[in-house]
Order: sequence, then C-alpha cells, then structure tokens
Amino acid sequence: MKIVVSLIFFLVFFKSNLTLSNETDIYKKIDLFSEVLEKINKEYVEDVDQSDAMDAAINGVLQSLDPYSSYMSPEMLKEMQTETRGEFGGLGIEVGMEAGVVKVISPIDGSPAEAVGVKAGDYIVKINGTQVQGKTLSQAVDLMRGPVGSEIEITVRRIGVRKALTFNIVRDIIEIKSVKSKILENNIGYVRLTSFNDNSSDQLEEIIKDYKNNNNIDKYILDLRNNPGGLLNQAIRITDFFLDNGEIVSTKSKKKTDNRKWFAKKGDIIHGDTLLVLINYGSASASEIVAGALKDHKRAIILGESSYGKGSVQSIIPLKNDGAIRLTVSKYYLPSGDSISEVGVNPDIIVAESSDEFRIDTDTDNQLEFALKLLNG
Repeated sequence: MKIVVSLIFFLVFFKSNLTLSNETDIYKKIDLFSEVLEKINKEYVEDVDQSDAMDAAINGVLQSLDPYSSYMSPEMLKEMQTETRGEFGGLGIEVGMEAGVVKVISPIDGSPAEAVGVKAGDYIVKINGTQVQGKTLSQAVDLMRGPVGSEIEITVRRIGVRKALTFNIVRDIIEIKSVKSKILENNIGYVRLTSFNDNSSDQLEEIIKDYKNNNNIDKYILDLRNNPGGLLNQAIRITDFFLDNGEIVSTKSKKKTDNRKWFAKKGDIIHGDTLLVLINYGSASASEIVAGALKDHKRAIILGESSYGKGSVQSIIPLKNDGAIRLTVSKYYLPSGDSISEVGVNPDIIVAESSDEFRIDTDTDNQLEFALKLLNG
C-alpha cells in the first residue's frame, strides 16, 4: 500500500500544473494506476521491491518524454560525474533508447566494446541472455554494469546483417584520452577527438600549438567519428578555435528567457589553414555542434557519413535524495537556424566507411584515405 500512496502523490505532483479542464481525466488515470499497482502487489508472481518500483516509475515518466531524459540514483550520479572527468569502469559505449531497445550511439576509442567489434547503430537486444525490450534504459545499463575484469555477453542486431551478433566483453576501466594526434605525410596535422570532457579543449589547443611550431604543417584533419559528444562548453570552445567571428550555436527552451546564443571570438588558431572534418553515424551531440557550425560558416570541408542527430541539451537537476534527473531542457540550432534533432549533419562529401575497425591507417580507413587524397589533390 505504501508504494501505491507514494506513486499517487508523485503523479499528482507531476500533473499539478495542468489546467482544470484536464483534472478529471488525470484523476481517473491516477485511480487506474492505483488499481494496476494493487493488482501487481497482490497477483505478481514475485515480491516487488518498493524502492526499485518507485525508481522505475520516476524513470518511466522521464523516459516517456524522450530517449535522453532519465532518473539517476545517487550512485548513478556519482558514476556520471566520474565519466565527465575522464575515467570510469564499464564496456566503453555511449547508449540511448530507441523503440524499446538499447541503441549504441558510439563505442569509445580503445574500449573493450570497440575491441570486440561493437559499432555505432547496433541495437542491443539481449544482455547475458536477458531480453532488453521492455526495460528502461537505466535498467538495461544496470544489467551491463559489473566488476572490472568480469565478462558480459551482449547480443546485437545490426542493420544489413541477417543474424544476430554475439559479443563477449570483459569489463575494464575506461580511460578516455579524448585527443589523439599524428602527423600525416609531413604536412598534415591529424587530430582525433574521441569525446568532449573537461580537458578536451586544452589538450586540442596544446596539440595545435605544437603543430604550428612545425612550419611544414598547413593542413588539418579533425576526426570526430564515433565521438558521442559530452560537454556543451567544450564544443563551443573547440569550434571557436577555428572561427574569427559569427554564431556557433543557439539553444531554444520552453522559457524564452532561457534561450541563448554563443558567438566566436576573434582568433583562428590555425590562421585560416585548410581544415577537413571527418564525421560518421557515431558522431553525436557536441560533435554535431562543431561539425555543423564549421560547415555553416564554410570554414571546413565535412567528409564522411551523416551524423547521429542528437540535437537536444540535457541538464542535470539535483534531487533531495542526492540523486538527479537528466532532463531535456532545450534544443540546439546551428548558425543556419537548422536543428540537428533526428536529422544530423550531412557531410559535404559522402564517403562510406570501408572497415569495421577503422584506425589511423590509410590501408584500412577509406574515409581517411579519401581525405588525404583530397588535401593533396
């Protein structure tokens, strides 16, 4: 009975801002919900943990809004904060929810998931033999958690592949080295950005300055493939590195007073040198801000495949229990006024990936090989 009363109060609070004309329907729904919960408590084959059920109810409301809003328990919030600092334990995949199934937004470079062949766009249908469909994103993520060194089996469906694929992955500490670099063909500075965490822009700026001290480098490749995004302020700062002026991104919220725009400051750190940006389906969120803004300002050539299409901004709102909710509070728009949501950024030049395991190696990376030919052509 406690859980029924608690959930009713929760629903009443959630619906408290509705107009009077809707109140009758809402209270009917609350009565129906109460009846369903009573049936669960009396008839369900196993005992239901009240605390878990409350978390599931809260999360269910949030996830009914969009795939990116969710509830975080105090433990989950701590883990999220660790992730943005650049080191955490797990499989090394950024995931979202689509049609009731967990969808891989992007595997993290060097992660256990990437090593076994998990790809952006894969749908995780089973975790250790347990069906994922019908579970919330948080429940599915909980199934994927476990001690470092332990093994997990995931079953995925991949577009274009008839049979389900099974991967056995050993959980590990995921150390996000967000910027990798290499000089290609003596005059091309290659920078791969794998995420947007607290120190990404500082790392990128240091590498670019080192490149500028090498007088031979006059062309640059910024690789944002399989970059699932991260911190908005980092995306803005990194875009600003390559622009002298103009709008970078804007956000539109429910409250007009919360609408914001960010503009570039004078100072292109590569002084107008040629810039080429690589994107693919695993490029999401902050990656799309960077690629989209540079494309709109015609500051870079965008090459690869269309990006993921995550054009919304989530805010972490603390709760009294030391947990939080991740809530979509605004959508972001490119300088052109276009929204990325559900659409993504389309490249100037479409080049499909040729290998499941792309790396900084022109023999196995069709997109990078094309980019080098274009820059040297």
